[in-house]
Amino acid sequence: MRLDKFLKVSRLIKRRTVAKDVSEQGRVWINGRDAKPSTTVKVGDELAIQFGQKKVTVRVEALAESTRKEDAAKMYTLLKEEAYSSE
Repeated sequence: MRLDKFLKVSRLIKRRTVAKDVSEQGRVWINGRDAKPSTTVKVGDELAIQFGQKKVTVRVEALAESTRKEDAAKMYTLLKEEAYSSE
């Protein structure tokens, strides 16, 4: 599954166009490597996403073409959440 679609379906990012923009800006990494919107995501991959002053790391647990809001969080496990100071 494409990275931008996974981010949208899992609801880590609400819109696919935003997911595409974020990954094009170099703020998403898969297993420590820069990821483009078209990069393939597989079960077991570690994704790191930078949201402003916060960096979230998750492990992909499942892939689905679509999912209900209640089931979206089951697609990944939160591994780490780091906040950056604005200094």
